Amino acid sequence: MKTSAFVYPWDVNGDPDAARRIAALGVQQVTLAAAYHSTRALTPRHPHRRIVTAEHAAVLYPADEQRWQGRELRPYAAGDWAPGDAYGEAAAALADAGLDVHTWVVLAHNSRMGAEHPATSVVNAYGDRYPWAPCIAQPATRAYLVDLAAEAATRPGARGTELESLGWYGLAHLHAHDKTAGVGLGEAGQYLMSLCFCPDCRTGYGAQGLDAEELAGKVRAALEPVWRAETADEGWPTVEKLLGEATATATRAYRDATARGLQEDAVAAVRAAAPDGFQVLLHASPVPYHCGANVGVDPVHILSVADGVVVPCTGGAGLLRPFAEQGTGVVAANLTVVRGMGGSPGTLGDDIRAARDLGANQVRLYHAGLASDADLSAVTEALAKV
Repeated sequence: MKTSAFVYPWDVNGDPDAARRIAALGVQQVTLAAAYHSTRALTPRHPHRRIVTAEHAAVLYPADEQRWQGRELRPYAAGDWAPGDAYGEAAAALADAGLDVHTWVVLAHNSRMGAEHPATSVVNAYGDRYPWAPCIAQPATRAYLVDLAAEAATRPGARGTELESLGWYGLAHLHAHDKTAGVGLGEAGQYLMSLCFCPDCRTGYGAQGLDAEELAGKVRAALEPVWRAETADEGWPTVEKLLGEATATATRAYRDATARGLQEDAVAAVRAAAPDGFQVLLHASPVPYHCGANVGVDPVHILSVADGVVVPCTGGAGLLRPFAEQGTGVVAANLTVVRGMGGSPGTLGDDIRAARDLGANQVRLYHAGLASDADLSAVTEALAKV
């Protein structure tokens, strides 16, 4: 199976040994960040630094000024953590090491946009804004995301892309000094706290026969037993119980259609800008109401739109099955190989075999730049045996 390792440009640039070291792991491909959210990252082998602080979401290449001229929503340039064409510099070094380079593009996750343009953010049923979560129902935001996907995905020399957070983002996000774990929300609580009530979403609910103000009240009432830890979480059935089946279904109808439309438009825009044979994958979950980096999708629909999916499998590969059952496209198992981030590089071989048994035909390793030397040694050993 083709195996790819996630990499940041700052893992490679300024380190003359980085590209060779990544190729020596036994991977055939790298998934290199071209547009990324704010982060603080370790660079444990870099000859000149150990910590990179990406202060805000940014493109890691020079944006096309003609494309974005006069637009209020536009990509932010990176600071000194990724100056100039950081992506292009890293991509060239990785390609010279014999690796296929695919872009890694983070879309609906942008705290700086939310801070500078608060009206673009998801608003929950209590009126709280989520500045890290752009609302994908808003026309200007959708247009921005579609154009960003087309530009960031199709960097020169890239042979494909992986689009992350191409759908609804919600509450679940490791925000700076995150302190939201005091109450276990479960999947039902996460869904209810991720429903957006911005003006565009209020209109969207209305098209489904829902009164937005009445819906917000129902959501707040449904969350009361969650705050008191009196509700056993069973996922979607709990949402239906708390909101009422008809109301819950109507919210899903609106949100699912909104996300599907964005995904179709973004993938079409990437294909229009890309050369023939360019591969387009989405980071995805087969649980349609899930929000976040791995957006909830319908497997039948998304595999008719994109060339495949990258599926979170750390801790278990069960989410692969609904995609693999379609019998088409790339189904890539995403496995964390950084012990300090919950990964298990020591069992990587077994994890790959388990994923293959469930239908995976490719593997992604998170993350070649963040892993320790011991983690990378375990990866190299496992890939040599699989």
